[in-house]
Amino acid sequence: MSFRVVRSSKFRHVYGQALKREQCYDNIRVSKSSWDSTFCAVNPKFLAIIVESAGGGAFIVLPHNKVGRIAADHPLVGGHKGPVLDIAWCPHNDNVIASGSEDCVVKVWQIPDGGLSRTLTEPVVDLVFHQRRVGLVLWHPSALNVLLTAGSDNQVVIWNVGTGEILVHIDSHPDIVYSACFNWDGSKLVTTCKDKKIRIYDPRTAELESEAMCHEGSKATRAIFLRHGLIFTTGFNRSSERQYSLRAPDALNEPIVMVELDTSNGVMFPLYDADTNMIYLCGKGDSVIRYFEVTPEPPFVHYINTFQTTEPQRGIGLMPKRGCDVTTCEVAKFYRMNNNGLCQVISMTVPRKSDLFQEDLYPDTLAEDAAITAEEWIDGKDADPITFSLKDRVSIVQGGYVSSSVNKSLPAKKAGNILNKPRGDSSSSGATSSSAGGGNFASGNNNEASEGGPPAAVLSEKDLRTIQDEIRKLKAIIVKQENRIRALEAKEDARNKNGSDAAPASAGAVASDGKASESANDHASTSAGTSKDED
Repeated sequence: MSFRVVRSSKFRHVYGQALKREQCYDNIRVSKSSWDSTFCAVNPKFLAIIVESAGGGAFIVLPHNKVGRIAADHPLVGGHKGPVLDIAWCPHNDNVIASGSEDCVVKVWQIPDGGLSRTLTEPVVDLVFHQRRVGLVLWHPSALNVLLTAGSDNQVVIWNVGTGEILVHIDSHPDIVYSACFNWDGSKLVTTCKDKKIRIYDPRTAELESEAMCHEGSKATRAIFLRHGLIFTTGFNRSSERQYSLRAPDALNEPIVMVELDTSNGVMFPLYDADTNMIYLCGKGDSVIRYFEVTPEPPFVHYINTFQTTEPQRGIGLMPKRGCDVTTCEVAKFYRMNNNGLCQVISMTVPRKSDLFQEDLYPDTLAEDAAITAEEWIDGKDADPITFSLKDRVSIVQGGYVSSSVNKSLPAKKAGNILNKPRGDSSSSGATSSSAGGGNFASGNNNEASEGGPPAAVLSEKDLRTIQDEIRKLKAIIVKQENRIRALEAKEDARNKNGSDAAPASAGAVASDGKASESANDHASTSAGTSKDED
């Protein structure tokens, strides 16, 4: 008797559910650029979407609680002179975002807590090197302020954003770079190129370690490192059928798995959840999201299910696990842009009856703290990203993650590391504040006590922003009143001047009138006296 054994998996019954329209974001003019990008970036604080903008490129940044219909005149981040092609939130600072544009410039922005109250045009730093449009920006997973950019000039550059300096320059690609991805600790870099090849580099030395044919089709390909070292790719074959493959870094020419999916034209974006080892395939122009689980057992990439919608998707973003609602067993959350201007929120959930924290579904996930500094990384030090338990360090507010540390704004000065977030009571020097912890994890940058105590009693960024807005309004009123007083004083001076010029003439006229009246009175009295004498 033959029988089929069902594969055991915690995620075999994961299902997707779209939130109601009033819990989504509407009236968003998503970019119509033909560039193969997700057009969206999400973190636990903000949702950023590249939008259509006249007179240059822009993207909109929305706090997660600003749902519903978005006003047409909502403030934007609009400092680029050309359309924005790619955006990425810094994994170690939820208020910092990088953007690449057709104007060949990469800009790094500081977004205040609560979102924008006016259009932002001044970035924290401009990264100028590329000679053609920049279509890819990527942050290092564990090193603070390390940013990778790739442009249509076939150049790949790794920056220290804190100082604005170039750390590594990779110029060995013969054509446009389609995608790039660091491995788990950031010690390797995989790229895909228009010449149909996949390459692995040492990102510190720019040394090419291996290369191989990726997919035979001429359309765009994507490649990502999985947590345990394997490489997952998506692309097309010669018949324009979409494929995915799984490869080992030391045998790129021999895929472990190569599977054809369908014949659609849209480029597939693999979105990877390292905690659950699940991969979500989202094609541009598709109305479905397919999700798979990668395991050590054949066939290694296991199809789970498909989330189906009625509208094709123009862009998509995946929320980090810190932003998922653990009380509902939510293992992934997508923000999906439709062509009709709706950003649809989709929750991927594991069905569980218990309301308790499910430790098997939520292993330690990526924290918002950097493991090493940019200087340590370029000097050869490797470190796995810092992880933490969602059970210990999150609070659920409106179904999302709230950081236990108060946000610190970026300093304006460019001396040293301009992306450091020093605490107000810190007496350490710039070098000390850039210590091995970096970001929110550095001892001088962390608002929590070293024993994990409560946050220090400091004024929140929102309160500071409110005070600054009030001061700005008062200054505007003072300037307006000063201008009004000056105008009134000028009118009064002019009136006084005109009055002083007219005073002598009026005085002469009054004197002549007085003399005439006096002579008339004398004449009248004389006439009266004469008539009396005659009588």
